Amino acid sequence: MYLSRMYLNPHRRKTRAFLANPEMLHAAVECTYHSDPLAERRSLWRIEKEADQVTLYTVTPQVPSFEVLQEQAGWSQQQTWDSRDYSALLDRLMAGQQYHFKLTANPTRTVTDTNGKKRRKAEIGPRNQLQWLLSRAEEMGADFGKSVDEPTAIVTKSQKLEFPNKGNRITVISCTFEGTLTVTDPQKLQRVLVEGVGKAKAYGCGLLTLAPIQRVTP
Repeated sequence: MYLSRMYLNPHRRKTRAFLANPEMLHAAVECTYHSDPLAERRSLWRIEKEADQVTLYTVTPQVPSFEVLQEQAGWSQQQTWDSRDYSALLDRLMAGQQYHFKLTANPTRTVTDTNGKKRRKAEIGPRNQLQWLLSRAEEMGADFGKSVDEPTAIVTKSQKLEFPNKGNRITVISCTFEGTLTVTDPQKLQRVLVEGVGKAKAYGCGLLTLAPIQRVTP
């Protein structure tokens, strides 16, 4: 697996189109590598926007090639992406380690209607969204705190994405979590890092990334 980062040009028309329609951006990400329809692992991606900077992060099963995407939505004067083998991070995960993390996910739960039909319902509000994260801690191989009243994570952003899809209107709640996690099961966490968390992965949700915690020396 490969982790990549690419800076997009927010002033390009295609960039604005990608930001307005996650399905369109997902198709563009899939075109950056040779996707095997029989492969178990597909791409994960996430968009981060800060001031006038738009950053695309991807996790793909092969080394991606961003030339076409750069022509469409990148900066014309220079290459603005880099990729690295993800195995170095995955192989050094050990129980007890702590990392800063960021996760953009689609927190949902299954509810049953009065007619007995099951459907997914989005979790609304930071407390419910944090509870969703904590409820998945064991299967993710990580610890985010023991309760929603004392978590080691916060919700930094929550938004409703609406866009067309084959004549229908798709609505997705996208929620970004940040904080620290403690590794409890390296194998489970490895799987989550390459396979993602939750639903709506085709719409920019599910990608968990880790970074070293910066220690302050007195």
